[in-house]
Amino acid sequence: MPIVVNLDVMLAKRKMRSRELAERIGITEQNLSLLKSGKVRGVRFDTLSRICEVLDCQPGDLLEFRPGPDDPPEA
Repeated sequence: MPIVVNLDVMLAKRKMRSRELAERIGITEQNLSLLKSGKVRGVRFDTLSRICEVLDCQPGDLLEFRPGPDDPPEA
């Protein structure tokens, strides 16, 4: 999957546990775990916004595009 979720990195930088983030943004730890592992097909902008607010970061700090071997080369 070419989109990589760097939520663990940001949590470590902010010295925050997943449990605390889940409580502060109003989702279950299970759903946060799925998001961290990249096993979700999408994320609501509202959820992304709350994560960014709590972690004081930008969406680009959490999500990264890494082309895979099957992706076409850039033009």
